[in-house]
Amino acid sequence: MVDLINRILNSRHNIREIIQNDAKSAFVNPIAILLLIAIIILPSLYGLINIYACWDPYENTDHVQFAIANEDEGATYENVTINAGADLVEMLKNNTDFDWVFVSSDELRQGVHDGKYYAGMIVPANFSESIVSITTDDPHSARLEYIVNEKYPVAAKLSDAAAKAVYNNINAEIVTFINLAAYDKLGELESGLASGAAQMSSGAVLLSNGAGQVGSGASQVSSGAAQLSDGAGQLADGANQLADGASQVAGGTQQAYDKVNTYNGAVHEVTNFVRENHPESELINEWMDDVDNKADNVTGKVQQLNDGAGQVASGSASLATNTGKLKGGVDELSQGSISLAAGAQLLANSAASALFTASSSLASAAGSLADVTGLNDTQVGDYFYAPVKLDRHAEFETNNFGSQVAAFYLVLSMWVGGLITTVILSVGTSIGTPYKPHEMYFGKMLLFNIMAILQTTVTLIGAFFLGIDVHNPVMFIFSCYFVAIIFMTIIYSLISLFGKVGDGIAIILLVFQISGTGGIYPVEIMHKIFAVMSPYLPMTHAINIVRESQLGLIWSNYIPSFIFLLAAGVIVTLVSIILKQRFDKRTKYFEEKLEESDIFN
Repeated sequence: MVDLINRILNSRHNIREIIQNDAKSAFVNPIAILLLIAIIILPSLYGLINIYACWDPYENTDHVQFAIANEDEGATYENVTINAGADLVEMLKNNTDFDWVFVSSDELRQGVHDGKYYAGMIVPANFSESIVSITTDDPHSARLEYIVNEKYPVAAKLSDAAAKAVYNNINAEIVTFINLAAYDKLGELESGLASGAAQMSSGAVLLSNGAGQVGSGASQVSSGAAQLSDGAGQLADGANQLADGASQVAGGTQQAYDKVNTYNGAVHEVTNFVRENHPESELINEWMDDVDNKADNVTGKVQQLNDGAGQVASGSASLATNTGKLKGGVDELSQGSISLAAGAQLLANSAASALFTASSSLASAAGSLADVTGLNDTQVGDYFYAPVKLDRHAEFETNNFGSQVAAFYLVLSMWVGGLITTVILSVGTSIGTPYKPHEMYFGKMLLFNIMAILQTTVTLIGAFFLGIDVHNPVMFIFSCYFVAIIFMTIIYSLISLFGKVGDGIAIILLVFQISGTGGIYPVEIMHKIFAVMSPYLPMTHAINIVRESQLGLIWSNYIPSFIFLLAAGVIVTLVSIILKQRFDKRTKYFEEKLEESDIFN
């Protein structure tokens, strides 16, 4: 390595001579000057035109046609006409995001099929009816028919965004309708709760009053029962006395009956004696018959008196027994009425307390609902339309999409500039010249790096003229020049070593770097191979340092990428010096063979 450095230092004269020859050739030939100017300008156009084209693409969709076909027949809800399709049309007429075209469904289908419209949306006839179905026993989703022509990919994606916006908007309105319908029901519930609370409170008062009356009546029953118990006791005593007297009467009547019966037997014997001894005394016999009959009558009456006295005695005994039971029942009635009075009061207190508590809870719930249902429909509608609002806070905010992608296109233009320069300008060969390979390498390198600096200067002027956002102009300009020199060194070294094969390698690297650097699309969404390659691609780190210096510098992001590029430039240079000693002859031979085919420049 020391010997190589010494050789380079000793070759300064030859290197300087090569540089002077290139400068003389560049400024003496007018055609060469014009071509060099074109080479300087072309890369900047590549980058700047792409940046300008992407300046604000999503703000220029108002010329993109999007067809709408409204076939909605409307519906009614509580005597209010709902026509979501017509509302959607009116909303889109005031929307300038796209060029909304209102056509029939047949025209829409045909137009999208033919490519007249990129996409379209059909609102079916039952759209509003489906929305209102939430208030019926058969709720079902409302459907929109979205038709898109995917021959046009970017337009299709823009149309998808439009369809999503329409879908979200109409969904928000539907949710608002549903919630307002529920809100109306809450109002009815609030009114019902308030009314129920009042009625419950009134019922609690009535219950308390009624229980008091029950207690009062029970007390009166208890007092009357006590008096009845005293009367029943007196009645029982009288019944017992009556039973005793009746028993005594029954005993006397039985004795009278026995005596009368004895007397009657004696009368019958006298009568029979007279009839037997004096049958011819019709007058005595008649008198005796009369006496006999009267004796029988007396006996019968006494018998009846005796039977009646027995019944009276038996009845008075039963009366005495039953009046005793009556007194016991009256005592139970008195005790029960006292318990009834106490229970009624307890029930009144408990029930009234529970009802008053429930009434208070209902009134509180009604009051809480009143706080919500007291809002007007506009306030509620706004809330339900957007119950959650997203507050967006941007880190390293940019004013346009062009500024966001500027780092990618600027870096890309630098690589393209390197390719254009190495394809048009000769990298030289030491074969057939008095110069050594490393002398030719360094002698030609200066011209290419000067071209890279000039190309970058034009590109930067254009970028500032466009007005891209730049947070740190000094670091931004430095980073762009640094990247341009590193890229030119890499591409120049490939061409210097391998000739046209080096061109192919540089182009292949460009292809992989366009997709694998995360300049526009995150590398995470690309194929896994790009995620693996991304950390080792020069453009990945170049975009990183340019973006950091342009949109907001974070040194922990900037420095690793800067070191990677610097190391890549140094390593490529050293490897090229070493390999060029051996590759110059082979590359020259390869180039001559290609020229012999007469189909390559």
